[in-house]
Amino acid sequence: MRPNFEHCMKLVREGDRDRYLATLFAPDVHRDALFSLYAFNVEISRVRDLAREPMPGEVRLQWWREALSGERAGETAAHPVAAALREALERYGLSAERLIALIDARAFDLYDEAMATLTDLEIYGIKTQSALFGMAAEILGSRGAQSEMLTLDAGIAYSITGILSNFARHASRRQLYLPQDVLNHHGIDANRIYAREDSEPLRAGLADLRALARRHLGSAREKLSATPPQVLPALLPAALAGPTLREMESASYRPFQFEPPVAWRRQWWLWRAARNPSRIFQS
Repeated sequence: MRPNFEHCMKLVREGDRDRYLATLFAPDVHRDALFSLYAFNVEISRVRDLAREPMPGEVRLQWWREALSGERAGETAAHPVAAALREALERYGLSAERLIALIDARAFDLYDEAMATLTDLEIYGIKTQSALFGMAAEILGSRGAQSEMLTLDAGIAYSITGILSNFARHASRRQLYLPQDVLNHHGIDANRIYAREDSEPLRAGLADLRALARRHLGSAREKLSATPPQVLPALLPAALAGPTLREMESASYRPFQFEPPVAWRRQWWLWRAARNPSRIFQS
């Protein structure tokens, strides 16, 4: 099993550098489980990039559903990420249901349809990023309603920030997470987004998403004082949301030219938050 967990660590280091670095702040005894969880997320989040078309993507997602449901025991044992993840779930007594719900939510990524409403966007964040924050917190020993509500807010804020950071990339492949109700409210034409046309209505719609992310950061910040210290490494990736949102408020911000903060700055933000947890949910 050791090679499987090492494979997961390498996959996370290459595919999700932020969570790789955050996991280094966790106790060594829990790192294998965290890396297996995050490696699973890397596998699922890149399905569209690998499959290119919806049907092959659906096939890949269905394989993971069946693997987590125990229907592909032989294939799961031969797949390093699936095998490591199953071991971690059993070791910590975690249910695969949230991961199957994550897979279901990620099916949206395969299609070129706008998110319907802001509520749907929040639900997408809950089922994807909040699930990861929540399960990571459980691995580190924090369970209960308070922890669940904090990780819910953290996941929504982190998800929205990631969507905004990748807005240009999504638009280039006609993928739109900006909800339809926001488009309608501001009179935004989706075809102008696909043509990479900047406009005041578009900026207003993106500002709505930033405001929503900040509200969830603020809600998480209010709950942080009651969070056990051992869970903080699970929350560290959220420390990148506030600074990234602030960069989008600068006078030089251009939605279709925005580049996510460079690696060394992200590493610096993570280190500062690890030293001072009050920075994790600063908006």
